[in-house]
Amino acid sequence: MTERVFLKLGGSLITDKSSPYTPRPEVIRRLAEEVREALDARPDLELVIGHGSGSFGHAAAAPYGTRQGVRTPREWRGYAEVAAAAARLHRIVTDLFLEAGVPVLSLQPSASARCRDGELVHLETAPIRTALAQGLVPLIYGDVALDEVRGGTIVSTEDLFVYLTPILSPRRILLATRVAGVLDAGGRVIPAIVPADLPALRPFLRGARGTDVTGGMADKVERMAALVERHPGLTVQIFSGEIPGTVSLVLTDAGIPSGTRICR
Repeated sequence: MTERVFLKLGGSLITDKSSPYTPRPEVIRRLAEEVREALDARPDLELVIGHGSGSFGHAAAAPYGTRQGVRTPREWRGYAEVAAAAARLHRIVTDLFLEAGVPVLSLQPSASARCRDGELVHLETAPIRTALAQGLVPLIYGDVALDEVRGGTIVSTEDLFVYLTPILSPRRILLATRVAGVLDAGGRVIPAIVPADLPALRPFLRGARGTDVTGGMADKVERMAALVERHPGLTVQIFSGEIPGTVSLVLTDAGIPSGTRICR
């Protein structure tokens, strides 16, 4: 039976978020090879891959406040700059994955994404469905989007995954980051989280290191916990992609106890 999985490659993993517009091509290449290995080992695996914008989109967006809204001529110029920056990183990721033999199909979210006061309410899914049906790997990314209330905004990869989950019904959502998982007050990885744990966790959840206009780790945990609450049977796993081989292991074996697992 086919297992459909969403995999996010975090912006902090594929770029140096402390240095604007700095990719980590050696890491992207390794991740691509690990995905290829997983697909070879598991022909039943059906992937949708998304990636963050890291030091590209976030660095471009921060001076303009693009996430909060786009109204003035200066802010619309910033909107265009953010779109261009995110696309530059996406081109790097696309090329390196194709070189590694992963049949990714580059799909630009801003071509169809529409939001209402920061919430994604429309995304054209026919290209994603067609890509999956033809054995390709849809590759999406954090991007700008038009917004009925704010004029424009930014949609993160998590926003895209939240929107796509009820439509494509993944069994797992995997978030590969630069950290080992969700950490407790003592810096230890929390192996499992259920939605009822959130009130106790909120006091020490931290945002991302470096510039992140989409909320960081605290936002990820909140969003993913709400998602698994709405979709019984869905599991989210937040883990480090820094350790070679981990992405391949997690893709091929759902039982690998790496990082933090969020489920009902």
